[in-house]
Amino acid sequence: MGTSVNVKGVKFGEKDPLALIAGPCVIESREGCMAIADRLVKLAKEQNIPLVFKASYDKANRTSINSYRGPGIEKGLEILAEIKAKYDIPVLTDVHSVEEIKIAAQTVDIIQLPAFMIRQTDFVVAAGESGAVVNVKKAQFAAPWDMKNVVKKIESTGNRNILLTERGASFGYNTLVADMRSLIIMREFGYPVIFDATHSVQSPGGQGDTSGGDGRFAPYLAKAAAAVGVDGMFIETHPNPAEALSDGPNMIPTRDLSSLWKKLDAIDRIK
Repeated sequence: MGTSVNVKGVKFGEKDPLALIAGPCVIESREGCMAIADRLVKLAKEQNIPLVFKASYDKANRTSINSYRGPGIEKGLEILAEIKAKYDIPVLTDVHSVEEIKIAAQTVDIIQLPAFMIRQTDFVVAAGESGAVVNVKKAQFAAPWDMKNVVKKIESTGNRNILLTERGASFGYNTLVADMRSLIIMREFGYPVIFDATHSVQSPGGQGDTSGGDGRFAPYLAKAAAAVGVDGMFIETHPNPAEALSDGPNMIPTRDLSSLWKKLDAIDRIK
C-alpha cells in the first residue's frame, strides 16, 4: 500500500477517489483565470471531484523568446492566492529556481518541479525543504525507474508529501509517447502517481517557434491511465484552446471536462 498524500483535504492515494489537477497552462489574466477556476469548482461540486487548481505565473521553458510567459511571480501568486481564498481549494504552480521555491511555497499548496529541472539536485532538495507538497514531472528523457533518485533527494529533507507525474517520453524529434508501464513502475516507490493527459500529447517545438500537439488524443490517454490505475489526473484546460497563449493545441476544452470526468470516474471505480 502506497502513501496517501493529503493536500488541504484533497487526497491522492490508491484507496481514494480519483483527484483532478486542472487549470490553464499559464495565467493569461486575472479575469480569465478566475473564470476558469469558477467553472472547475462548479464541476467539482456537481460531480464530487477532489480538485486542485493549477496555473503557471511564468512559463520559463517557452520555445521562442517572443512567446508569452505570464504575469510574473508577484502578480501571479496574488491571483492564485485569491483563487485559493475565494474557493477554498488547494492550488499548484511550477517553479524554476531555488529563490522562486521559497517565495511560492508561502502561497501555494503544491510546488511542481518542471520535467527539465528534475536533475538539478539543489533545486530538488530546496523543494523538499519548502514544506509544501512536491509534484515531480518525470522528464521526457528520464526512465520511470530514474525517478527513484529524485524521490530520495526529496526524502532526504524529511518531506514525504510527494507526487510523481507521467507526462510522456521523447519519441524521436518533436514527439512524445505515453508509456503506461511507467505508472506502475513509479507507484512501486510508494507515492501517488499522476497522469498528465494533456502534455502527453504535446509536440515540443513542433511548430517551429511554438510547441504543437493534438488534444483530441488526450481524453483517450486519460481513460487508459485511469484503467491502469492512477491517483490523480492532470489536465490543462481553456474555454477556447485555439486562443490560449500557451499549449493550446494539446489542451482539453473546459466544456468537455464534465462528460470526460464521468467516464474517468466510472473507470476508476473498477480498480
